[in-house]
Amino acid sequence: MEKFEINILGCGAALPTPKHLSSVQVVNVREKLFMLDCAEGTQMALRRSHINFTHLRAIFLTHLHGDHVFGLIGLLSTLRLLGRLQSLHVYGPQDLQCIFQPQIDYFCAESPFEILLHEIDTKKPQLIYEDRSVEISTLPLSHRVPCCGYLFREKPTLPHIRRDAIDYYQIPLSQINNIKAGMDWTMPDGTVIPHQRLTTPPDPVRSYAYCTDTAFRPQLADLLQGVTCLYHEATFTSEHALLAKNTHHSTATQAAEIAKDAQVGKLMLGHFSSRYKSEEMLLQEAQRIFPNTLLANDGMKVTL
Repeated sequence: MEKFEINILGCGAALPTPKHLSSVQVVNVREKLFMLDCAEGTQMALRRSHINFTHLRAIFLTHLHGDHVFGLIGLLSTLRLLGRLQSLHVYGPQDLQCIFQPQIDYFCAESPFEILLHEIDTKKPQLIYEDRSVEISTLPLSHRVPCCGYLFREKPTLPHIRRDAIDYYQIPLSQINNIKAGMDWTMPDGTVIPHQRLTTPPDPVRSYAYCTDTAFRPQLADLLQGVTCLYHEATFTSEHALLAKNTHHSTATQAAEIAKDAQVGKLMLGHFSSRYKSEEMLLQEAQRIFPNTLLANDGMKVTL
């Protein structure tokens, strides 16, 4: 099975602490690297995780609050010093250009690679990136400023050809991809072997949704149906539900309700308020509604 993994580099809320950096992740889909948010301290977290960040394909920012973007200009400057040549695409909400273009012009004026800023409409779901391996779409969220999540959906792979069939029917290597693509195999005596007998089903398509920061948004479940893994903010416990509402954040209970309604495979909680010395109470609260829940943690790697 091809690689699809999520590297959690930071899962804290607004205040970075010795335990948690603020929001930043790197998603690896078939050895293509994509960054989600870029908090202060991102570069050191990348080095601790031994991620070769010079190979980043794109950076996706959920919104323009400092705890999600303060690491961006430093990272871009370091990539310049490391001699990156490939263009880098940065996606984010409105005002991305007016906030970051002046900084790029000043700090990265001699950059050998092009930095392309793309402002996106956070009010509607839309496909914003696509290659041979993955599609990345936006997920409208509800926060104090324009904000969206991101949905990574792997593209289907071809069926697997059976090794014993290759040997038994003496199929040449030149025909393997044709059979995977749906062609039958014709023996020298004219006997046709259907490709269904020669192959096994492809690996299941995997998907990952990243939803932070957002108030409780029940309609989000419609866009998340059947997602393999959902990362949803759980800034507060239900004890602080009013505070969550006033600050446009979610509780662990609300995150679990979204996961249950969307019938996702796994829920990962993150964006923890620094007021909690332990996130276990958040986990227990969510698991009462959606048992297959885990806590994100800095340095964690989740393989789908």
